[in-house]
Amino acid sequence: MTTPAPNVTRQAQTVLARVGIASNPFFAALRSGAMTVADFRRTQEQFFFAVEFFPRPMAALVGRIGDPAQRLDVLRNLVEEHGEFNELRFHKATFQEFLRSIGGDPQTLDRLTLWPCLRAFNSVLTTACVFDELEVGVACMGIIEYAFADCSAVIGSAVVSQGWVPAARLVHYKLHADIDERHAAEFFAVIESRWDDPARRYFIEQGLELGAYIFDRLYRDLHRTVVG
Repeated sequence: MTTPAPNVTRQAQTVLARVGIASNPFFAALRSGAMTVADFRRTQEQFFFAVEFFPRPMAALVGRIGDPAQRLDVLRNLVEEHGEFNELRFHKATFQEFLRSIGGDPQTLDRLTLWPCLRAFNSVLTTACVFDELEVGVACMGIIEYAFADCSAVIGSAVVSQGWVPAARLVHYKLHADIDERHAAEFFAVIESRWDDPARRYFIEQGLELGAYIFDRLYRDLHRTVVG
């Protein structure tokens, strides 16, 4: 697709190709069948807490973007996270439906202990989006959205091919495989004009590296917790 932020997007692609999130042990185990549906379900019950939390640092960024026109694209992204104001389509709600499709019970989520890797992931997003340079937070969130499009496609394909979820019942991951590159482009467009300023480019690159690192680390730690 045509991107309004070619420089930031190109750098994000370079970073993700080097980090290789979609081929880390979590996804390798999922594709190969080494991860059982029970272990996968445990990782997804924890990932719910990332899905539920993600709009909050995004909302913090909206308030920090000075240009109203640039603010609108990220605000639109935030509204989509909230199902276009339809509670049944909140991303939290669609993920709960996905959990049901793999035998999970969303009613039990409130009783789960949050794994350290999820608290670390959410805490890093908060710090990046609230306290760090604006470019760091925007780039961090953008590259996670960019990576999640491919990760969602891998997960969706794996759960269908292994017979855990019928293709017709696949929710959440199908949606994110379709829309998250656009969401990433909306983040990247906020900071594209700063790319030619070496001082600001440094913070853009820092945000891209941070987002790729913590997202890859999250999946590695989820895998390590359930598989070892």
